[in-house]
Amino acid sequence: MFFGMPKIAKPLSAVEVKRLLDPGWHAVGGVAGLLLQVRPPAQQGATLPRSWILRLRIAGKRQPIGLGSYPQVTLAQAREVAGKLSLEAKSGVNLVERKRSQRSALIAAASKNKTFIECAQAYIEAHASDYSNDKHRKQWASTLEAYAYPKIGRMLVADITMRSVLDVLEQDTKHRNGTSGKLWHTKTETAKRLLDRIRTVLDFATVNEYRSGTNPATWSGYLDTQLPSPRGLKKVKHHPALPYKMVGDFMPRLRLNESVSARALEFLILTAVRSGSVREAEWDEIDLEKKLWIIPPEHTKTRQEHRVPLPPQAIKLLRNLPRIAGTDKVFPSPTGKALTDMALSQLMRGMRERGELTAEAVPHGFRSTFRDWAAEQTNYPDELRKVASGHTVGDSVKEAYQRTDLLEKRRRLMNDWANFMDKRSASQSTKVTPIRKRV
Repeated sequence: MFFGMPKIAKPLSAVEVKRLLDPGWHAVGGVAGLLLQVRPPAQQGATLPRSWILRLRIAGKRQPIGLGSYPQVTLAQAREVAGKLSLEAKSGVNLVERKRSQRSALIAAASKNKTFIECAQAYIEAHASDYSNDKHRKQWASTLEAYAYPKIGRMLVADITMRSVLDVLEQDTKHRNGTSGKLWHTKTETAKRLLDRIRTVLDFATVNEYRSGTNPATWSGYLDTQLPSPRGLKKVKHHPALPYKMVGDFMPRLRLNESVSARALEFLILTAVRSGSVREAEWDEIDLEKKLWIIPPEHTKTRQEHRVPLPPQAIKLLRNLPRIAGTDKVFPSPTGKALTDMALSQLMRGMRERGELTAEAVPHGFRSTFRDWAAEQTNYPDELRKVASGHTVGDSVKEAYQRTDLLEKRRRLMNDWANFMDKRSASQSTKVTPIRKRV
């Protein structure tokens, strides 16, 4: 409640106010309680800090209310604002409480003013354990850094619209061969991953109340009205694979190489699994007696445990491997850590240069070599071939009931595959491998 007003001092002119240089509180008149506060300078020779203060008696207490710095706020402006506040105080408005509430509201609003970069970094940090390895985490961030941050990185997530997302997807980009074009059209797979990550970051922002409304990175019903379907644009780029008819000639040459990388590649071919699972393989995952390799979820792309039946050739390979002290890796690098992603690729590149490999092929391509052989040279069902390659099939209930049965069926398939590779091309038969009676 307002109890009284201080007396109005003699009004000073703008020139007189300018001459007020002595530290202290100076009444300038015009409005009761309007003062110019002059403070000593922070250091000798510095400008005197001066600011406007309105002192009012509110609820029985004298309360100072800041009106801004002088001369940024002129004498006339200070008197105008002070007059309005004095009238509000007379009507019972608690000016101090109102200013405190306004300040709290501003702080709360500022805390929600998050940029896209801030939200993306917060999401990546919160989900650090979701990534299969550090390389995957960096890839997740690098796509945003390369394409999204330059366009929308500094925008508040609350201000990002569908047009903003389209600006990212339709930006001009160059290929290594010198050609250029719109990102969505020329690097469709990259653009799809980018869109997924933008949508995820904006979902994160919405849940944290940094933005509201529909996610502008939504495809169905939104972006699909503006962009052509990626299916029509997608250009499938397969990994170069060694034709299965040549694998029988390739294996003896590979086995002449005594390096750890060569043994890892041979094991990869025999098991038809992904390179990452082989490179990360540890001895406690392998049961030599049961001829079984159980790949833990963290070493698989699907993030699900994958059991691999090991043919006799793979068991022989493992038994002949030395156990390296200080590491649990089956195929360790010289430092005892997992082999790098390039180790197997460099091995095959060297074999091509030496004439030991006459076809363009990469390690990952052997999964296609295996699938082509199984499809064209055997009668094993497609479902079985997919599971052998580590692909998930069917619903979770179906997978649970089939797990044990498929393992033994896959064992026969992998044994046939290993035996096929032991045959040189001259003796390889084109006959279909007879299928066993289904259990």
